[in-house]
Amino acid sequence: MSEKKSWTKSFFIGSWNVINFTRKFVLNLIFFIILIAVLVGISNSSGEKATVDKSSALVLNLTGNLVIEQQYVEPAAKFAAEAFGQATDNPEVLVRDLVKVINNAKEDKRIKALVLQLGGLGGGGLDKMRLVAAALTDFKTSGKPIYAMADYYGQNQYYLAAHADNLYLNPMGAMIIEGYGRYRMYYKEGLEKLRASVHVFKVGKFKSAVEPFLRDDMSPEARLANEMWMNELWAQYKSDVAIARKMDISNFDEKIEQLLPKFESVNGDFAEYALQNGWVDGLRSRNEFREEMVALLGEADNKRGYNTVSYQKYLELITPKIALPESSKDKVAIVIAKGTILDGTQKPGTIGGDSTAALLREARLDNKVKAVVLQVDSGGGSAFASEVIRKEIDLIKAAGKPVVASMATYAASGGYWISASADEIIAEPSTITGSIGIFGMITTFERTLEYVGVRTDGLGTTEFAGMSPTRALSPGIKQIIQMNIERGYERFINLVATERGMTAEAVDKIAQGRVWIGTQALELGLVDKLGNLQDAIESAAALAELEDYDTKYIVKTLSDKELFWQSFLAGTASVFSGLDIEPKTSAFQEILARVDADLKQFTQLNDPLATYAMCIECQVE
Repeated sequence: MSEKKSWTKSFFIGSWNVINFTRKFVLNLIFFIILIAVLVGISNSSGEKATVDKSSALVLNLTGNLVIEQQYVEPAAKFAAEAFGQATDNPEVLVRDLVKVINNAKEDKRIKALVLQLGGLGGGGLDKMRLVAAALTDFKTSGKPIYAMADYYGQNQYYLAAHADNLYLNPMGAMIIEGYGRYRMYYKEGLEKLRASVHVFKVGKFKSAVEPFLRDDMSPEARLANEMWMNELWAQYKSDVAIARKMDISNFDEKIEQLLPKFESVNGDFAEYALQNGWVDGLRSRNEFREEMVALLGEADNKRGYNTVSYQKYLELITPKIALPESSKDKVAIVIAKGTILDGTQKPGTIGGDSTAALLREARLDNKVKAVVLQVDSGGGSAFASEVIRKEIDLIKAAGKPVVASMATYAASGGYWISASADEIIAEPSTITGSIGIFGMITTFERTLEYVGVRTDGLGTTEFAGMSPTRALSPGIKQIIQMNIERGYERFINLVATERGMTAEAVDKIAQGRVWIGTQALELGLVDKLGNLQDAIESAAALAELEDYDTKYIVKTLSDKELFWQSFLAGTASVFSGLDIEPKTSAFQEILARVDADLKQFTQLNDPLATYAMCIECQVE
């Protein structure tokens, strides 16, 4: 018996030693691979200095959505993406960086032309594209040409390409301007088949954020509201493009019966249709475009055949490696509130009640900051976190510093809540705002579990004990939650009424969760004027009676640990960048991703009372 125990003990000890050795070996192997990569990276970079050759084209090869604040990416994830030549999940382009690059290139004598390579550009909102388009228009005053070349133009890509002097499309390519739409997946029947019980509490007949869980189609109220603001947004897009291309606004083929005769006349050729319709200036193959650029800039010994510098490389070249010391001038501080509003502390790219309030507090306590601009790009989220942020704005005003809210693509629901107390609210004409309403949602699965033979039972000292997704909500609990939601709506209405100098009844008429676009919000008194971030900065300076001042972004600083890993991993990524792995996405995967995104919008919410001021219906496709 003792021999058997001894053999068993030896077996487990031996197995553990093998596992432990393997673990250490793998970790050491990874360490030495990284170490070698660092040494190779250092040796390859020694003595080399990135420069811009004379007679170069700046290539704006953009990948991702235009944003006012980039989502925080873990250094390890960023390293892995860059090392294998892949973009990070949901890549983003900081709009102020892009504008800075274009403005710098305008004055740079080495840059002779600008090339828009927009195949990887996503969206970002009409307000952000207008900022970039304005920079492109200003660039052309230098006399330097702008070229746009693509195999395919989507709607957002074409908006910027329309501002080029020479707009080309591949003869085998296509372009589609589809307009704006809002199509959602509806889960009511599916949830019924799963026997899930969805308990929704809301105020506002236009508050349609939770409709997909209650209906199998869009409600008439949501359809009416969405149609109004989307039509206005579409009109703004068409006007901007028509002006840029010097064509009539009627040239947009919005009906199939309009497009079909033109398409038939070019024998079903998308590229020829774009040319005949005046959407592009010419059709060019990649080699033909290369020859045109060689004729303009001269020949060079590289893969393009002419001297170029990429967007990212040029941005690195013009960005100081060491932060410059601040001037002694008074400051207008800019605090960014971008993303879903969640309770607590959140990473950049998401609004945290505590973390965003901390940035505002920093601006309040900085003696050099005399005014604050809150730049909002959010469809809302937690009502509790929204109020935490708004209270901090009250404290800034009490400290004698004016606050101006600058609304970007979205400033709706909770995004409007945090803007409401500003001394002045400035919205873009295309800003999607309003959506003044409150909702809550709890899903329980007691019927689902019963269907498979699982039941929940027990006892509690009160009727409130043991609330769980596995138990049904009692009528009394439902009534309490609904009362709290109604009280939240009342708070929201009274807040807007007080801050905007309106009666609660007047606010209620334009609230009810209804979405408005910037131009409509101005007419309704929800905003004070139309303009962009620069207009908001100038207005804040005027309110603070500043003439000679600087601007300062108040941002969350990285910890020493985060800075170390960011710097360390960034230095090694280039070693592996030769690998090119192209992920393929099937149609079914896209459907699953869409369902996951819909559910994530709700599962990430963390309001302590499950009370939300959120405008999910604001998003357009």
